[in-house]
Amino acid sequence: MTRGLARVVVLLAAVAAANCQKPTDPSDSVTYDEAVDLTANPNPISADTDTGGKTYRVVRGNNQPDEFLPYDWHMVFSASIQLNNNATDDNLNIDFPVRITATTLTVKQASGGIVTPPTGSDSEKYEFITLNATGNTMAGTNQPVSLSYEVWYDLPSLRKEAVVTMAVSFVDNDGTAFQKTADFRVAP
Repeated sequence: MTRGLARVVVLLAAVAAANCQKPTDPSDSVTYDEAVDLTANPNPISADTDTGGKTYRVVRGNNQPDEFLPYDWHMVFSASIQLNNNATDDNLNIDFPVRITATTLTVKQASGGIVTPPTGSDSEKYEFITLNATGNTMAGTNQPVSLSYEVWYDLPSLRKEAVVTMAVSFVDNDGTAFQKTADFRVAP
């Protein structure tokens, strides 16, 4: 009888050990990135040359006067931000309402949708303003917030094709902070 009991105990221990050693399936856990939908309209974004005379400053140094150069390109687009159904996943533990605390944009030159960093000392020049926002709080899932942006930019490539990277920072009701970034193409 003790042999039978010993076999059962060994078998149970082996099953328990096998279950503890099971690797985690990556599809079992949800990340904050998967819980946020961030889209642009239009997509791809279109740009034009009507910059309204907006300029940027180039500091020359060595006792040379600074230059004020006109931006080459101008665009207006909107972004829709919402928490999708993944936001209710227990792994995330998001406590509603969730506030948008900041948004930033960067403009990078691109070719075929691929970012092509400038060489040498050249850099992309850009600035943006937020034209309007429908709010900054999401009380639950699938409740989008819309923001509209106006952007002026100039690229070392002298072309208009670019990639706009948008970063959005959030904080939930418990103070948990998270972020989402997305890239949007600017049509050539």
